Amino acid sequence: MSAPWVADTGDGCYRNPVLFGDWSDPDVVRVGRDFYLIASSFNRVPGLPILRSTDLVNWELVGHALARLVPEAVYATPQPGCGVWAPALRHHAGRFWIVYPDPDHGIYVTTAADPRGPWTPPRLILAGRGLIDPCPLWDADGSAYLVHAWAKSRAGVNNRLTAYRMTPGLTRPLDTGVVLVDGATIPGCYTLEGPKWYRRDGWYWLFAPAGGVANGWQYAMRSSSVLGRYEPRIVLSQGGTDINGPHQGAWVDDWFLHFQDLSAYGRVVHLQPVTMDDDGWPVIGHHGEPVTRHRKPLQGAPVCAPPTGDCFAGGVPGPQWTWPANPQPGWLLNRAGSNGRRGTGDPGDGLRLACVPWPSGDLRAVPNVLGQRLPGPRFRAETTVRLAAPAGSRAGLVVRGTTYAWIGLEHRPSGTVLAYRAADAPGGPERDLMTPIPVTDAAEVRLSVTVDDDGAVVRFAARTTSADGTEVAVSGGDAGFTATPGGWIGATLGLFATARPGAGGGHADFASFVVEAR
Repeated sequence: MSAPWVADTGDGCYRNPVLFGDWSDPDVVRVGRDFYLIASSFNRVPGLPILRSTDLVNWELVGHALARLVPEAVYATPQPGCGVWAPALRHHAGRFWIVYPDPDHGIYVTTAADPRGPWTPPRLILAGRGLIDPCPLWDADGSAYLVHAWAKSRAGVNNRLTAYRMTPGLTRPLDTGVVLVDGATIPGCYTLEGPKWYRRDGWYWLFAPAGGVANGWQYAMRSSSVLGRYEPRIVLSQGGTDINGPHQGAWVDDWFLHFQDLSAYGRVVHLQPVTMDDDGWPVIGHHGEPVTRHRKPLQGAPVCAPPTGDCFAGGVPGPQWTWPANPQPGWLLNRAGSNGRRGTGDPGDGLRLACVPWPSGDLRAVPNVLGQRLPGPRFRAETTVRLAAPAGSRAGLVVRGTTYAWIGLEHRPSGTVLAYRAADAPGGPERDLMTPIPVTDAAEVRLSVTVDDDGAVVRFAARTTSADGTEVAVSGGDAGFTATPGGWIGATLGLFATARPGAGGGHADFASFVVEAR
């Protein structure tokens, strides 16, 4: 494969991470021969991505459980750090169940007979601020329970896990809840969160991380009764490895999937073997430290990875693309020759984005930026843009987090220019990174970004014809732009088309989006 990252090494083994991308807070279930993984998505729309694998190494993106975020009005504009936090995925009574938190509103549930959908509209089952990281458990007698953690930023408390008895259909709690585990009673424990609840071999298990996103560790806790006293033990930590904060994830068969925070790249997913010691406790990785390479759990699966490049067949973006807010009609426009249905148009249909007027020119606040996760540690992404819009409009290629940089076309009162600009301080204004170059109004520009090192340093480039007819090739320079994470997510690689208020009506056409490994 030419994908920027492939975990399958082709010799019966795999390398970590198995998913190099911001697939944070993973949870996984096995149903038959298939494994399904979901991840938190925060303010990305659609949300709750669903991936499928037959060997826990090669993953394909099969859809999303949330078409739009609720409450709808709240997410009409970007709300960094809000939205869908760590979810749980279970298969029970012939259906898939996702329980997910919105830290500002409460805990929701959605279900489906098929993970590809349709999923039921999200239903609020436990209202409140600061309720995060829920996980259900159905006991052998059919009784249902729910455990969750707390976000101190919203609730004023954290480092504890609270459990409820629930109706079997998870429609509502049957009691006011009990503190199942108080992290303050565990020596050295802080920021206990992210619980996953299991019943195995006569024990009830809680897998829960502590210590924070970047440098945390993983606990396993067990009890002989579902709401009894849970005995904790650290089962995975960085130790002497380079894998910081290996924690929070899913125990499935004899394997554990967890994330590692890599700043602008987001939280990538690792796969660790699990063995049981003589006392019946799990030993994760190599003696409790993460491995970087291992024999695959199962052999024979085709090599694959989540999609990155896109020909925009039918004029429609693929499932790897998301918006930072609930999309509105008219953001995507049909191009001549495309019918607006993915997979049925010509392979060269391309994408047409409307130049949507927005009061702020700050691309961190603009809701109609179409983006995807950074696809690997080293890659090159390229597309072509043509801007057909009045003065005050602009379109291009952006890398966005708490800071951002973009390269593309801008229609100014004096004419069209090729611009390279950045807001390279959190909350700061944009500035020119090069002197704008006049081009013809109908100019077509080839844009690219290249990432060549693990520091997420991005180098922008463009090629076009200037207003006087000469060939122009520009580069962002050797220093590049260092990408930054967003609100609990990695940096976003995106396409945009915007306009000043009163200057709408135009559009930008993007050709195929090509992503290659470096």
